[in-house]
Amino acid sequence: MRDSSDMSGVSGMDRTPGNLPLPEHGGPGASGGRAPGDEARSAAVDAALAKLDLPSKVALLGGADMWSVGPEDAIGFGRLVMSDGPAGVRGEDWTPEDPSVALPSPTAIGATWDTELAHRAGLLLAQEARRKGAHVVLAPTVNLHRTPYGGRHFEAYSEDPALTGELGAALVAGVQEGGVGTTPKHYVANDAETDRYTVDVQADTRTLRELYLAAFERIVRTAHPWGLMAAYNSVNGTTMSEHDVLNNGVLRGEWGFDGALVSDWTGARSTVGCARGGLDLAMPGPDTVYGEHLVAAVRDGRIPEETVDALARRVLLLAARVGTLENAPAVVPPHALPGPLDGEATVRELAARSFVLLRNERSVLPLDVPRADGRSVTGPVTGPVMGAGSGAGAARGGAVRRIAVSGLPASRPRFGGGGSAQVFPSRLSTPLDGLRDALPAGVELSYDPGPDPRSRLAVATEGDGFRLEALLHGLDDTELARVSQADGSVRWMGSLPGGASFADLGRVELTGEFTPVETGTHRLAVRGVGHFRLEAGGRVLYDGELRPEPGENSDPAAAFLNPPQRVFLLDAEAGATISLRLVHPVSANALGTLFGLVSFELGYGAPAVSEEELIERAVRAAAASDTALVFVGTTDESESEGVDRDTLALPGRQDELVARVAAANARTVVVVNAGAPVLMPWREDVAAVLLCWFPGQAGGDALADVLLGAAEPGGRLPTTWPDAESDVPVHHVVPDGDGQLAYAEGPYIGYRAWRRGQRPAPAYWFGHGLGYTDWEYESLNVTATAVAVGDGRPASDPYASAAEVTVRVRNTGERWGRETVQLYLGPEGPERRLVAFAVVEAESGAGAEVRMSVPRRALQSWDPVQEAWYPVTGPHLFTAARSAADPRLSVELPPDLAD
Repeated sequence: MRDSSDMSGVSGMDRTPGNLPLPEHGGPGASGGRAPGDEARSAAVDAALAKLDLPSKVALLGGADMWSVGPEDAIGFGRLVMSDGPAGVRGEDWTPEDPSVALPSPTAIGATWDTELAHRAGLLLAQEARRKGAHVVLAPTVNLHRTPYGGRHFEAYSEDPALTGELGAALVAGVQEGGVGTTPKHYVANDAETDRYTVDVQADTRTLRELYLAAFERIVRTAHPWGLMAAYNSVNGTTMSEHDVLNNGVLRGEWGFDGALVSDWTGARSTVGCARGGLDLAMPGPDTVYGEHLVAAVRDGRIPEETVDALARRVLLLAARVGTLENAPAVVPPHALPGPLDGEATVRELAARSFVLLRNERSVLPLDVPRADGRSVTGPVTGPVMGAGSGAGAARGGAVRRIAVSGLPASRPRFGGGGSAQVFPSRLSTPLDGLRDALPAGVELSYDPGPDPRSRLAVATEGDGFRLEALLHGLDDTELARVSQADGSVRWMGSLPGGASFADLGRVELTGEFTPVETGTHRLAVRGVGHFRLEAGGRVLYDGELRPEPGENSDPAAAFLNPPQRVFLLDAEAGATISLRLVHPVSANALGTLFGLVSFELGYGAPAVSEEELIERAVRAAAASDTALVFVGTTDESESEGVDRDTLALPGRQDELVARVAAANARTVVVVNAGAPVLMPWREDVAAVLLCWFPGQAGGDALADVLLGAAEPGGRLPTTWPDAESDVPVHHVVPDGDGQLAYAEGPYIGYRAWRRGQRPAPAYWFGHGLGYTDWEYESLNVTATAVAVGDGRPASDPYASAAEVTVRVRNTGERWGRETVQLYLGPEGPERRLVAFAVVEAESGAGAEVRMSVPRRALQSWDPVQEAWYPVTGPHLFTAARSAADPRLSVELPPDLAD
């Protein structure tokens, strides 16, 4: 029996205590597909709409500036503010002077496999949004890890639509319970960055339904987001901001989405196409494809006014839900807002639970360091704790008394990815600082940075000897504003300091002093787009234009996300202060002013030491120590919005650093600071490998917690990591000569693709991750259900329960631990896929039970001929596993389970 009323397949809902069922509309107490107060909101929206003439209605459909819509005083429509927010909420000012709480990257949240934690991350984002005056957060990113070459890989959760959909729905629910709207993005198939404005993704309907639409469907049907963001790219010939079939047909008609569809910034290109395609908001403004263009299209009969009414109604409904429309009750009134979260503690816990322990030979982790009383810091732990030195129980001897740390990410980690996910935290905990603060007295820690893997110089900082401020001058040369700079990064987006106007801005000057720490030949870099003049000590080092290489990237934002750089040499003596001045004239017609963006940097490099000497220093320190910690990772150039990766190899000589340190010390631990898979040719030659992703602002403290055993490395891989680039199933991110990118692999990406043919095994499978204890899987029970259990969904709903699954596990190790139970469905091979998961905790020796619900959709496949879902015939093999390649228990149910 075929079902054409439902959409794409995703995972079952986790019913384990601590993993929250998702409320309707993401609002407290909501049920039945409607939020409390929807009738009153709808009445207020209709009343407001009736008061507006055509130009006033059209004015609601485009941004008033970079981040906001409105206001419209005649109807009590307040200013509606949006903000980037996948890993922290910027607000309207993207600048170090207005810091934000920096969360771990979405890939790290994906690695937690924990919906309760994702929900709490959503609550924190809402809290930050309210503090910043934002009503809508442009998050979460729920595109898939189609290939590890995708440059924005770090900003999406997973290669699997089930894991992505559940975590995305949990985050949406958390944000909206905090009274703030969301826009899950980028709808749909924006899974790479190359030519993202123009690429036409070619994918068959089964691939779209079962993979790329699936996570969005899960979120729309279960968390009811108040907004959604349309992608830049086209799908099968139609750009997503104009895609009538996917926007009006699938999203609204089949899934019941009633929120506002927002363009990606500058992604709306056609007045008639966008209006007919159901795009409610064209951002940014004020110059958009709507405005006077849409008014004219209505008046000359190309667009019915009823279409404008429908678009405006959804914008007004969004305003009503977040509380910026008079006479309409907000979904979450001020008195019902959740209590405040401790941002630092929350991001620290998120980070620790995201870290994935890939390898741990001879149980080198947690590090066995002594306490002040002579006992070991680590040892059997009786429960989840945070803060180093809290282990309890029998000592392991305190054998580690000298630790050699090497690698630049130890002192200058990447806490987040580049682009719209980037924020400026007020505080950043580095791994080196975290370890120094946590280690007990008597443990010696040395540090050698090793060779710098970056091709661009780091931003100049106070620690390098710089004291800087930024001066804004008007077109008439008057001073508009003066701002103290924490470093050499000048970045304002949407607004300027001191209330200055982009229209009045003539130039920006970065001025100050440089007092070198050491004598030698120093390097200064200018990084940006446009004209720059750099003066040092009264001498002009540069006066010219910086432009991207012709044809380097068709993405206009890439020039600001990955700008060109020029490097200049400066001989200087330690302690001798030198005056600095970097001048950047701002053209009124420059691309940055159209975006409301000023962005450039002063970079710095200390007098160079040979890379060979830097490696030798690290090797000598490792040979003289009990344990060596080597930190490696990607750079700003290799993982960022706006550009895809061309290699998975670690940049620079990091692989050589690891290999030579490991040869000198058998107890070498490698910590990988990357948001996406990297190659690890040394992985079998080191004692341990710990993946810390981009861990947010508290990453260093969280890392110390995990390395010293005060916290469990709770993460499991949300994507498969290859052993060699030639083994990667999907390579292609570059469109062909016609601008098309074929998803020729169909629905087989990630672990399902690795199971096809005779492909070599990956380095680490999807779902893999070790803890500090061991687990035995004791029993698996599956019961078919005719109706949903506990969530009130009708049996016809694609997320109604088809089966209830109970898995019994036991902690057989010596300390408390966390386990992620993964449930797969299907025979061995590429058709076996994740359908549910749950996180469980237990004391040493204790058993625990998890219950998971498998939805009807998990037992269906898409028929591209009939254009409908159909039940996959059984028998249905359910497998409880520790990863996609580590099955523990299986049970088979009858063929008619899905009927």
